[in-house]
Amino acid sequence: MPQSPCRPCSALLAATRLAAALVLFGCASAPGTSTGAPAPAPAAAAPESVSTARAAQADSTRSAPYDVVIRNGRVFDGAGNPWIRADVAIRDGRFIKIGKVERRGAREIDASGKYVSPGWIDMMDQSGSVLPRNGLAENKLRMGVTTAIGGEGGTPVPAGEIADYFATLESQGISINFGSYYSETQARVAVLGRSSRAPDAAELERMRAIVDTAMMSGAMGMTTALIYPPSSYATTEELIEVGKAAARRGGIYASHIRDEGKGLVGAVSEAIEVGEKAGMPVEIFHLKAAYRPGWGILMDSVKQVVDAARARGVDVAADMYVYTAGGTGLEAVIPSWAFDGGTDSLRTRLADPAIRARLKREIQTGSPGWWNIVEAAGGWNGIVLVNARNPENAKYENKSLAEIAKLMGKEPADAAFDLVSEGKGRVMALYYMMGEPDIERALQFPWTSIGSDAGAAMKAGEQDGLGLPHPRSYGNAVRVISHYVKDRHVLTLPEAIRKMTSWPATRMRLANRGTIEEGNWADVTIFDLDSLEDRATYDEPTLFPTGIDWVLVNGVVVIDHGQHTGAKPGQVLYGPGRVETRKQAAESRQQ
Repeated sequence: MPQSPCRPCSALLAATRLAAALVLFGCASAPGTSTGAPAPAPAAAAPESVSTARAAQADSTRSAPYDVVIRNGRVFDGAGNPWIRADVAIRDGRFIKIGKVERRGAREIDASGKYVSPGWIDMMDQSGSVLPRNGLAENKLRMGVTTAIGGEGGTPVPAGEIADYFATLESQGISINFGSYYSETQARVAVLGRSSRAPDAAELERMRAIVDTAMMSGAMGMTTALIYPPSSYATTEELIEVGKAAARRGGIYASHIRDEGKGLVGAVSEAIEVGEKAGMPVEIFHLKAAYRPGWGILMDSVKQVVDAARARGVDVAADMYVYTAGGTGLEAVIPSWAFDGGTDSLRTRLADPAIRARLKREIQTGSPGWWNIVEAAGGWNGIVLVNARNPENAKYENKSLAEIAKLMGKEPADAAFDLVSEGKGRVMALYYMMGEPDIERALQFPWTSIGSDAGAAMKAGEQDGLGLPHPRSYGNAVRVISHYVKDRHVLTLPEAIRKMTSWPATRMRLANRGTIEEGNWADVTIFDLDSLEDRATYDEPTLFPTGIDWVLVNGVVVIDHGQHTGAKPGQVLYGPGRVETRKQAAESRQQ
């Protein structure tokens, strides 16, 4: 099971950690790449009000038997059971007593009329590059998320630097708990560059060794994002062979699968094959049926495939976000072969009229090894530019590619190719691909959990670190309850809570998390069901939700009456293969 990091098991350590100043830290990454060790940036002082509150809490703790007591709430244990009326007492970061609590806490929270839940877990997070630069993760916490699992595109540093990356998060402080996968593509690029060719036996062994290093440094498993080059160049056999290195150290295989449209069932089957043959559990990232002719059909077919695999003993499950539009780079509309050699090679090809003509034909007819996301969106009308990464093209934002093409006087494909070529970074778009009934159907599968596919924002109220303005960044977790419990009655409230707490904690082998039980880490989300609403929309994607009153991470109040306190009590959540250095082991024993 993943090892808990430095355990703040004394009030003195908790107070010391909370008093640390906010340190900003430079780090950038893209899927399948790393940019080297992050560089530290100047420290920023904690808000005075936070410092004062911390000092007051430290003084009170000396006389109070508990650090925090939550009183009179309707308490969900997270296991899917109905709520009970209870007080919850917390000390040294953990739940100490649940029931009638007579003695006082240094901090008393009156949860009368509100629901007390284990903290919510985001199973597909994109915050890995942001947290070293800003560890507050305010958009996550203000929608009730206390734990995030990142790494679809891998870690933001190479495998050999992961231990230092995690150590930096711990020393600077983060407000949420965070763990990360490592990407097979990172190992592939380190050995093969951005070539589309297959590795030979010696190169496969080097890739396995890199993955092994990542696992020993604390990665939770191995990921792929198989619609994006160069990840898309990896064969099933390559993934199995490299995956064996992660499997040996208890890792999970998590995949943005090769096709989420009409080839969805085959792509799910491939992910299951990789996990089954490599010997590790399988997680399907952001499960969706992104193909209009297959709406109402494909999702049930996926359930049959997953249920059959589980029946024969394969540990496979999926996570999902709850919106009908996906979001990713506009370059996804370009067949994969054009990326061979990297971004500069792509731009050179896009400048060649003959190659453009071929690409446009293949958007109509298909191309081997490429998922046709234009087809999945129902054509260019279903693709909306949201971040042009170029001031000259910003005037086209929030318009469909069909509309942009008319304004440019070009074919939609040419407009897309030009926008990608002219972008000063990854040009982002929304793709309207999914049907609401399929989302509701998938939510009812017992093995689905909730993942946003969104990152923490560098600054509260702005788009996430991916540069993708999508409402899932600010509303996904809350929407599960506000829309699918309250409005649509798709899930019961206990089941919705289970999908965001005990199930993902069990799935990720997070020891002592995901349920409100004595001895567990005290991650808590307290909400008012009547006022709980996701306010973020496609037009206004950075609006905070309402109804999240308090959030505690490892027993420390991080959201207080809906506002971030500045506290950073989050922990790094290490994978099961972590091998501590002698220094790390000595520090753990001292704590």
